[in-house]
Amino acid sequence: MLDTGDGNLVHWEVWGNPSGKPAVVVHGGPGSGSSPRSRRLFDPDRYRVVLFDQRGCGRSTPHASDPAADMSLNTTGHLIADMELLRGHLGIERWLLMGGSWGSTLILAYAQRYPERVSEIVIAAVTTTRRSEIDWLYRGVGRLFPEEWERFCRGARRAGGDDGDPVAAYARLVEDPDPEVRAKAVDDWCAWEDAVVSLEGDGGPGPYGSRPPEARAALVRIAAHYFSHGAWLEEGVLLREAHRLAGIPGFLVHGRLDLGSPPHTAWELSRAWPGARLVLAESSGHTGDDETRELLAAALGRFAS
Repeated sequence: MLDTGDGNLVHWEVWGNPSGKPAVVVHGGPGSGSSPRSRRLFDPDRYRVVLFDQRGCGRSTPHASDPAADMSLNTTGHLIADMELLRGHLGIERWLLMGGSWGSTLILAYAQRYPERVSEIVIAAVTTTRRSEIDWLYRGVGRLFPEEWERFCRGARRAGGDDGDPVAAYARLVEDPDPEVRAKAVDDWCAWEDAVVSLEGDGGPGPYGSRPPEARAALVRIAAHYFSHGAWLEEGVLLREAHRLAGIPGFLVHGRLDLGSPPHTAWELSRAWPGARLVLAESSGHTGDDETRELLAAALGRFAS
């Protein structure tokens, strides 16, 4: 457990060859927590792999499922600082960054702040968490799922929200003092997330709603907190500042069938980042599939040397 100095403890673990190439896995969500499955993409003889749970989720404490957890201490800036503190704690000079979805936003923000600490970047399901991307995921794509969208909006209206900003409404609902209100908001949010990935071949039955109750509560509370604040990022800043990544080799893979995060953002990033290569996985959506995993493992194999 890494003591951040402000009451948060960030859980981390290291796996693989102690003398191998350092790499850190940056999980999605925000609020999903790390998964041991991500280690399978790395050759354990060639990599020293760091996994960590971002503030408030996984095995980090205080856990966001606890209503008393102070969310003002959980922002993008805090997560960037935690990553840099962990790198120094482990005595790593430079590390490869790997992750996807929200993890790609955090990777880009960290790398643009500390480019000298990054050797390579591997990203799946590219997002930059622009407000326009948030609006698409929680409003625009509702055109494809009208019934599920109407249910999601009914939940938002319980907090006095409307179809224009359901994310802000859910951010209020998950802070409600009534545990039944919070639980219903978590259920409704997860049902919407499940609907968006429901057409993906590898999405599985309810990948969001099937999580344990505490994990679901932390995920929704953290995600609504971040997205209602635009992740504390200026709109489009990660694309505007992508030139800061020049000299860092990057590999991007994005599912052609990703409805929640259409490929346009990945395309924009590949055009703005000198040295980045983008591959569109034709059969994949947001949750990935065998094609995505094979592309990621191949890129990590190339970067290992």
